[in-house]
Amino acid sequence: MKTLLLCSGLLLGATTLLAQQAAPKAPPKSPPATATATIGSANVTITYSSPRVRGREGKIFSSDGQISHDPHYPVWRAGANSATTLETSGDLTIGDLAVPAGKYTLFVDISDPKAWVLIVSKDTGEWGLSYDASKDLGRVKMKMSKPPAMVEDLAWKIGQKNILLEWENMKASVTVAAK
Repeated sequence: MKTLLLCSGLLLGATTLLAQQAAPKAPPKSPPATATATIGSANVTITYSSPRVRGREGKIFSSDGQISHDPHYPVWRAGANSATTLETSGDLTIGDLAVPAGKYTLFVDISDPKAWVLIVSKDTGEWGLSYDASKDLGRVKMKMSKPPAMVEDLAWKIGQKNILLEWENMKASVTVAAK
């Protein structure tokens, strides 16, 4: 009888412990990502969350697409979750915009699918859907093209001469240089 009670107690304790363990988390739908480069002597970093197309090809940037449901449309956070940030240790020129060393939030005005506009905001630390035009450092027209193939994962890239944003069937770039 003692053995039966002991085994029952152990079984009950083990079951309780197992029930308290958290289930494994699924990977995020829009995992965090970073693009970095050195331009001149400036260390430049773009931090963002990278959403996936996940079967929505052709339904993201259309006039009634996924992005059009954001509260600040046609201004888009150009990523997911928290706002996309740009941090530079030195002064830059992005397009024709002077960007002093510091931290900024990036948005993109996608009202014209053939001519996106990069928005550099002085406001930082906000959730991605908080946009206030009065905090803009400036705006820069982007050069539009099509990627050679559909881009599943949103990606920001920083090169020696440009900043590039690619996702789904859109590719937008803007020149960048050290000041």
